[in-house]
Amino acid sequence: MIASKELEPSSFSLGIFPFLNPSDRSILLDPFNSILKNSMLALAMLRHLSPMLVAISILVFLPIALGGASSRIGFAEEKEVPVWPKPHSLLASGSGSLALAENFTLRSSPDSIATLSSAFARYREIIFLHHSIFLASRQIPESIPQLQALSVRISSPDETLQIGVDESYRLQIPDPDDATAALLTAETVYGALHGLETFSQICAFNFTTKMTEVRYIPVDIVDRPRFEYRGLLIDTSRHYEPLKIVRSVIDSMAYAKLNVLHWHIVDTQSFPLEIPSFPKLWNGAYTGAERYTLEDAKGIVEYARLRGINVMPELDVPGHAASWGVGYPELWPSGNCTQPLDVSSEFTFEVIEGIISDFAKTFPFKFMHLGGDEVDTTCWKKTRHIARWLAHNNFTAKQGYEYFVLRAQKIALKYGLTPVNWEETFNNFGSKLNNETIIHNWIGPGLAPLVVGAGFKCIVSDQDVWYLDHLDVPWQSFYKNEPLTNITGEHEQSLIIGGEVCMWGETVDPSDIHQTIWPRAAAAAERLWSPRSFTDQGTSQVHSRLKTFRCLLQQRGIPAAPVDELGRVSPPYPGSCYDQ
Repeated sequence: MIASKELEPSSFSLGIFPFLNPSDRSILLDPFNSILKNSMLALAMLRHLSPMLVAISILVFLPIALGGASSRIGFAEEKEVPVWPKPHSLLASGSGSLALAENFTLRSSPDSIATLSSAFARYREIIFLHHSIFLASRQIPESIPQLQALSVRISSPDETLQIGVDESYRLQIPDPDDATAALLTAETVYGALHGLETFSQICAFNFTTKMTEVRYIPVDIVDRPRFEYRGLLIDTSRHYEPLKIVRSVIDSMAYAKLNVLHWHIVDTQSFPLEIPSFPKLWNGAYTGAERYTLEDAKGIVEYARLRGINVMPELDVPGHAASWGVGYPELWPSGNCTQPLDVSSEFTFEVIEGIISDFAKTFPFKFMHLGGDEVDTTCWKKTRHIARWLAHNNFTAKQGYEYFVLRAQKIALKYGLTPVNWEETFNNFGSKLNNETIIHNWIGPGLAPLVVGAGFKCIVSDQDVWYLDHLDVPWQSFYKNEPLTNITGEHEQSLIIGGEVCMWGETVDPSDIHQTIWPRAAAAAERLWSPRSFTDQGTSQVHSRLKTFRCLLQQRGIPAAPVDELGRVSPPYPGSCYDQ
């Protein structure tokens, strides 16, 4: 490795620019000195050139270095390396750059990981977004340093994706042992995917040189997530979302390093998913065209896995289930009272088991959300046969609710699934829940300490700050929401497995889903990924970098709304993406 050394004006610039006075020489050479100080490749090249060739090099590269900064796309005008979310550790010069070679390639070890190969092809398309200088009639000058390859070394060839998989990575540009390559090391392919995303965010097209470049080198990034669960909920019951939209949401999640898609597939309004065990269930879809086959669902799962994202399905019972009865009316307490599902009927639990059985074959993620929220038992109490069943079993309506939730949990556990339930189940039944239950907090901020204090794991989604359908909540509130608030014990803190932002679908369809999710979801994503020592410093330090990330989303086809407005608001005036 070549040590950094600043050029000495007395021995260098006097001999090359004798016609300049000391002040002018300083103005000209100081920026170049700064670049050279942090550019091992430039020093390696310049140390072997004659003074005249060095002078030519200055005249060639200085305008590129100084002029390219304001003409590139993908970066706002800021000194900070604009990676989102903020890496755990980032050491960068902030000045060096390398052109990416036309045949920029992947070198991987092991070389048989299909997930990595497909990801590299995907990111190569993203990185080389613009037409470059690489045309048949033009050649990149040999004197311009180039990055020829990305070397990826993965410790484990196992491509199994589950909660808790190692997502850490290290990115070094250039590779300490090969100045023409970048080096990405990771324990698993899923850590390598995050490293590829980070690499893509420090690449940009230079409109002056018409080359794609990697900036801020030399750079050394050591990164890992703070929480193992970093989720986004989408709701395809209130409004059907076509497969193309679901896939684009998954793409956008990968850009922000979110790793769980919570798929709220069915609800009161519609049942769009095919269930082979009970094929009439999807009669509850809005129309015959607004449905997902089981093969569609499997395709979404694989599409997400290739981007390091788990898919957690939700079967919200016993409430939020009126659509089930369109195909099977016997699931309703009565024709006039359609939910909660009939707790007195064995057929109800046969259907639930059929759905869970089909889910277990479709969704490999070990968590399954069973809902359990907002259950109004009035329907049970005023329906004669259910009231008789409650009395026969010496149950109150609340105890019937408990019976239903616990029985659904047992079915999920039978298929090797970990039940996740909304917080009402904990508020009502507490320690009676299976001890494997993960409690999903949504109503308010005070519950999580109680949940972990009782020994349960918890996912945080406080509706006041992490519900995306609350359009009046600014990004700053999303960013400031700390999942470990008022949780001080080390063991209790470990039971908070992460958090989730929720995109409920009452007022969201393909026309506005991305503008409602982004950029506010990105603020929560950084809170869940980056060190608390950084995120607790406040929002002013990240404002410009969030705008840069919003612009990156737009460049990749994700129509994120302006940062400086509330949720889903259109740009208020003409101007740069980086200013709104």
